Amino acid sequence: MLAEQADRLSALFDAHADRLYRLARRLVPGVDDALDLVQETFLKAARSPESVPRGLRDEEAWLVRVLVNVRRDQWRKEAVRKRYELDLSHTAVQHDDPERAFLIRTTVWRALDYLPPRRRAVVVMYEIEGLSMASIGSLLGITAITVRWHLSRGRRERTTPVLAAVRFEVRLAEDQPIPAWLSRRSLTRAV
Repeated sequence: MLAEQADRLSALFDAHADRLYRLARRLVPGVDDALDLVQETFLKAARSPESVPRGLRDEEAWLVRVLVNVRRDQWRKEAVRKRYELDLSHTAVQHDDPERAFLIRTTVWRALDYLPPRRRAVVVMYEIEGLSMASIGSLLGITAITVRWHLSRGRRERTTPVLAAVRFEVRLAEDQPIPAWLSRRSLTRAV
């Protein structure tokens, strides 16, 4: 059985590697990145050989779809990293006092530590990373309604006062108008 799978994977590679490499070169900036993308595609095929359809055209379509999905995942990761780096640089610019920035960050993460893992993930993805409820649902494999429920519960539990305080600090640092829902009165009520 193992030899048969290895032979099939070898045949897949011989038949489709050039086509996948050409596609990968159009999706990524460098040769090494393209080779990594093709390698990751064939690793996914090796991990689940039973999911690769039979037939030259079906195999190619499946491999192309996997390659594009792998690249899409890479783009998502890059976007999150860039957004995170931008937020960090933006936070560093906003707070001349590194101690104050550290205290805010520590307070937020302590509050998040009290939440169950899935609820924490939902709150972080929505409030901090800025993802939509539909995106969070698809990433976590839950419905948007469940995401909304976890977000509501997470906000009610411990995170609302902390996140509101951080938003308040950010608004003050940027000299932007403070929205009505984030007034000092609502902050004291939330605590």
